[in-house]
Amino acid sequence: MTIAVGDKLPTATFKVMTADGPSEVTIEELTKGRKVILFGVPGAFTPTCDRNHLPGFIENLDAIKAKGVDEVCVVSVNDMFVMNAWAKASGGEGKITFLADGSALFTRAIGLELDASGFGMGVRSKRYSMLVEDGVVKILNIEETPGEAKVSGATAILEAV
Repeated sequence: MTIAVGDKLPTATFKVMTADGPSEVTIEELTKGRKVILFGVPGAFTPTCDRNHLPGFIENLDAIKAKGVDEVCVVSVNDMFVMNAWAKASGGEGKITFLADGSALFTRAIGLELDASGFGMGVRSKRYSMLVEDGVVKILNIEETPGEAKVSGATAILEAV
C-alpha cells in the first residue's frame, strides 16, 4: 500500500556519512517536532536525479527554508558511500541531508518501490517529494514517469508548502 497524505511515516533507519564516519539516523529523529521535506530518487548520479531533481532542491533551499521547513533530505536506494560521494560531487553537502536506504526497507514500507531491473538497477525508489510535519505526511507528490521531475520537483513542493 502506498503511503498517503495524513499517514504517519513508518519506523525506519537510514545510513548517513558524517565527519566521524558512518552513522545512522531514524525517521523519528529527523521529523519529531519538525517540518521536513523528503524527496526520493531512483538513483544517485542518474541523469534526471543528478541534473534536475537534486539541483532544484539545492537552488531553492533558501526559499524552502523561508517557508518554515527545517530540513530537506534526499532518499535513494544506494549505499551511504555512494550518497556521500553524490553529496560532495553535487554541491549539496552540508545543505541537503543524503539518506541511504540501501536495502530499500523504507522505500518498500511506504509503497514507493520501483522495479528498475530492465535498466540493470534492481529495486529502486519511485521519484517523489513529500512534506512531513512531526512524522505525518502533509503533502505527497509522486512522479508518474521516472525520467521526469516535474510533479515532485522543488518548484512544485515550494508552491504547495
